Formats: sequence, C-alpha cells, structure tokens
Amino acid sequence: MEYQVLQVENGKPIKLWTSGVPVEDDARTQLMNTARMPFIYRHLAVMPDVHLGKGSTIGSVIPTQGAIIPAAVGVDIGCGMMAVRTTLSAQDLPDQLFELRSAIERAVPHGRTSKRNQRDQGAWDTPPVSVDSMWASLIPGFDRLTGKYPRLKKTNNYKHLGTLGTGNHFIEICLDQVDRVWFMLHSGSRGVGNAIGTYFIELAQADMRHHIANLPDRDLAYFEEGSEHFEDYVEAVGWAQDYARRNRAVMMQNVIAAARKVIAKPFRADVEAVNCHHNYVQKEIHFGTEILVTRKGAVSAQKGELGIIPGSMGAKSYIVRGLGNPEAFCSCSHGAGRIMSRNEAKRRFTVADQIAATAHVECRKDASVIDEIPLAYKNIDAVMQAQSSLVEVVHTLKQVVCIKG
Repeated sequence: MEYQVLQVENGKPIKLWTSGVPVEDDARTQLMNTARMPFIYRHLAVMPDVHLGKGSTIGSVIPTQGAIIPAAVGVDIGCGMMAVRTTLSAQDLPDQLFELRSAIERAVPHGRTSKRNQRDQGAWDTPPVSVDSMWASLIPGFDRLTGKYPRLKKTNNYKHLGTLGTGNHFIEICLDQVDRVWFMLHSGSRGVGNAIGTYFIELAQADMRHHIANLPDRDLAYFEEGSEHFEDYVEAVGWAQDYARRNRAVMMQNVIAAARKVIAKPFRADVEAVNCHHNYVQKEIHFGTEILVTRKGAVSAQKGELGIIPGSMGAKSYIVRGLGNPEAFCSCSHGAGRIMSRNEAKRRFTVADQIAATAHVECRKDASVIDEIPLAYKNIDAVMQAQSSLVEVVHTLKQVVCIKG
C-alpha cells in the first residue's frame, strides 16, 4: 500500500507515506496531538522525512477549516528551495573548486555573529542595489504590518534580504545525471520571519490563556477564523512568504554573478528555474472544499508542478514533478529529514567523520558543521522510494560545492 493509516482516538486519522523509513515515537505522539484538534479536515498527511518539531511535526501536511496554528507554520516562515539549471557542463568548472566556493561566500552574507556590538556577518553592512529594488516592493506590506505591530520594526529585515543564515540553509553547485551544472540554495524569511512567527505564536497562546490547559500541547494554540488576529496573521505570513521567495531570488542573482567572475565560459542560468516554499500556509481546494493547508517541512506537489527535494550536504538531491496525489493533499517531502538532533550529531561524530562523509564536496569540514553531517539524516533513496506515489524524479543532482552558514 502506498501509505499506512494510524487511527487516532478522538481525532482524525493520520496517513503516513513512511514505508521503509524510521518514524520516532515522539513524532508519532506529536502527530496524534495535532490530529485531535477539532478543526482538522479529513486527515493529516505525513511525509517520509517526518521528525519531531516544535509544536507540530516536521514533514507533515495539516489541513484545517476555520482555524490556523501559528506554531505549525513555525518561525522560519516561507523557508524553501530555489534551483536553476545553467548552460554549463562539468568540464566548464575550474579544476580547483575552492576559488568558486570562496567567490560565492564573499557574494552572499552567511552565518551569524552572536557577540554583541559586532556587525553580524550574516547581514549586509551596506546592501547592494539588487536588495534595494527588491526591498522597495516589500515596503508597503511591511509598513502595514508594523503599523499594527510596531515591535516588528526592530527586526533584521532590510539588511537580511539576500542572505543565507545558518543551520541547514545552504548554497550548492550540483551536477545532474548528464553532468549539467545547477545552482541550488535553501533559505527562508530570515530574522524578520522568525520575529513574525515568534510574535504570533505568543499572541495565539495569550489569546487562548483561559483554554490552553485543555490543549494537548501549548504550541497548538490557534487563531479562529473571523478573529482579528487570524486575519492579521494570514497577512503577516503572506508577507513573510513573499520576503522568503525574494530572498532566494536575490541570493541566486548574486551566486550567478559570483560564478561568472570565476568561470571563464559565458553561460545562462535560468533554465528550468524552480522556487518553492516548504514551511508555509495557504488556501487551497481539496476534495471540493476550500481549506487552509499548512505544510511544515513539505512541498506542494500538484500534478505537473516542479519541486525540489534535497538530501544532506553529502547526498543526492532531486528535482521532481508532482503527481497530484489527493490523499497527500498534493504534497511531498521537503528533504531527507533528520534521524537525530543537532546535539546528538555533535556528540556522536567527529571532524574526521565529517571529512569522510563529504570527501567528494568542496565545503567546510570543521567542528561547527558536524551537526549537518550526512549521517544525521535519513537515507534519501529510501525517502524517495516511500513517496513514489507522490512525485516522479525529473533530475538527480549531486553537489560538488556546498556553502553553509
């Protein structure tokens, strides 16, 4: 069978596309808590990269009617992927890829400086013109949002546009199955999206303070449709998702420009471009009914729609075409999915392990990226096999350069 069904007492069923991949007990418990919310529509759909998250499970598709759960969307609103195929082939890349990696690292702010009174290395000092023009289109929505919620003005917004961040966010140069060169990146709505997500999660909990003890988890606090904060949240999330999409577009422009300084051969880099979210909410029609679909670590896979499913920094990634599976609310996984926490990965693995796992990739191989070691993730081949009824593979990519924050 393409999926398993988990029946939930006093809740909706859970359909899991997880054949052949591990699902931790804590994630199952978290899924069941969400399935017991009274406004879940039909069933939850669970992707093969599923793992424990804050409030709601990463790798889940949560359809709702009449309510929205801010913690299910999370704080990295609009986080997603962008990939472009170039007219370059493998032989057009320089023999030494370190120079290419360095050029991209200079062109795109990444990482974070946590010490106070120091300029954040992950933000622009003086944003370039490409950021200015993109930010101009975001200003009206931002002004509307901060007019109602002034606290959101004091965030990293303008100077984070076109920057990468930390954690599992990355920029990669990849080769496909016939050695064509692709540029691919993963990031979201950065500091301002985090602030919006955090603020509205707190607001939902405050609004439900008299009922929060009745929730299976306080992070399942929600806004009811028709309430003031519901409409404000939908507008804020929409703005953050737009920011995230534009953030990836600006980064990609700068990655391409940096590569042109190093790669001698002229090239185009707009062939089969894909730019998709995997942490977001939007209105959609399923089974003839308009509902809200929250994808927390899941990608839209409508019939014929292109998407991106990355592996880890040492594994394959896939450009896929959606099969429009209605039972999965036309969705697929957003990656391989972790099998252990970041702290567990740091305890278990060494720099030598990281060097061995990324031997074929020009990337950082130091202690600060051990939490992203490929061995901390599920097997991407097993994940893809489990969702063969959700997507078909169009291109298989293998990275040769990876930049982490």
